[in-house]
Amino acid sequence: MSDYNITRRGFIGSSLVSMGAAVSAARGTVPLAGLSGISAGVLGANEKVRLGVIGCGGISKVNLNLFLKENPEVECPIICDIDDARLAETVKFIEASGAQAPEAVKDFRAVLDRKDIDACMVATPDHWHALPTIMACQAGKDVYCEKPLATTVQEGRAMLEAARKYDRIVQMGTQWRSGEHFAEAVEYIHAGKLGKIRTVELWTFLDWAHAIGNVPDSPCPDGVDYDMWLGPAPEQPFNRMRFHFNFRWFWDYAGGLMTDWGVHLINIAMWAMRYPQVSSVMSAGGNFTKPDTMQETPDTQMAIYTFKDFIMTWDHQMSAPLKNGRDGRAHGIKFYGTEAVLILDGAGWEVIPAEGKEGAALKRTREQDSGRSMHIRNFLDGIKSRKPCVQDFEVSHLVSNMAHLGNMALQTGKTIHWDAENERVIGDEEANANRMISRPYRGPWKLEV
Repeated sequence: MSDYNITRRGFIGSSLVSMGAAVSAARGTVPLAGLSGISAGVLGANEKVRLGVIGCGGISKVNLNLFLKENPEVECPIICDIDDARLAETVKFIEASGAQAPEAVKDFRAVLDRKDIDACMVATPDHWHALPTIMACQAGKDVYCEKPLATTVQEGRAMLEAARKYDRIVQMGTQWRSGEHFAEAVEYIHAGKLGKIRTVELWTFLDWAHAIGNVPDSPCPDGVDYDMWLGPAPEQPFNRMRFHFNFRWFWDYAGGLMTDWGVHLINIAMWAMRYPQVSSVMSAGGNFTKPDTMQETPDTQMAIYTFKDFIMTWDHQMSAPLKNGRDGRAHGIKFYGTEAVLILDGAGWEVIPAEGKEGAALKRTREQDSGRSMHIRNFLDGIKSRKPCVQDFEVSHLVSNMAHLGNMALQTGKTIHWDAENERVIGDEEANANRMISRPYRGPWKLEV
């Protein structure tokens, strides 16, 4: 770590833009000429996009496969992970695709130092989304960042400000936003065919997301830079249940199913409802499957979001049989209108007219993948055209905040009254929820834009 400064070399840190700045005011850009190694040029349609990968876990390989397999103009000359085993697996994976073996590094700043890299994919645990993304923007790289955007409201705001300040093309990896059948359903809703929508219901019941038990701390595996894995998170002894994959069940690193799956569903619901601002959130839940678990985020959670003229509910259950979902769906969104009800999930959507109302029932099934390949293609097109992606960080920050608010309401046990313009909790004397808008960073890491 001594070979690198904590902030990008040659960059003079500036103060985080005021938390009160409205999302719509964050579109200003800053000339890039003052930063060495940055190219603000537009790539031609057939020019190679050179991608650096930061984080080599499961979702990274899924994305990387599509970046390389379906887009011949993409090259991946460098990858990064704190685990030697994952680096080796990813090198073999890239070679098997017919591409040249990439350079493999354990410090993401080595990726950012390469002037030949056009874009970065950040597919780390959630607590490592903000810093690599911000520093990549500072280094003149475009960024494809997995969801949720960040672990706190402040981190998300900083990521958005960095993307705007350095005029970067950014995309959050919520692939449903590029799914054709999702777009069809949203268009149907926007046409007013459901009538007045008063309730939007979201749920996910997952049999693969098993509640974890308790295991003792143990020595860190060989080849793992555990201090780097912790990064800005609090220091903890190594425990395999807090590490790969299971990190998402601990508040130090993530937000449980509310952020892991909630962002997907909230994203589509907010799109359909034209991105309104929430006024209040309440939530309840707990770990009921294994009460003695070391897991911190709840295996069961419900939340109610209140908007100006409708409410939205969230319900998740881990270790739940798939058929326990609404209408036989393991996950989905249900829009209750005065004229009809629309039910939407990853497989398709259907409309059920209200009793006594005119109109035939409709049913659509998905005719392509969930949208992941199109989402990646949209990002690559954005790199070349310099036009915003469909899941630009403005929207990504808004929908990620919705999930954070659900968790803030759960952890405080209070109703959160939200000032969206200033991104603050109103009347917070008792709950003290505003402390959760940001989090302290373990040194020497700092959140700077």
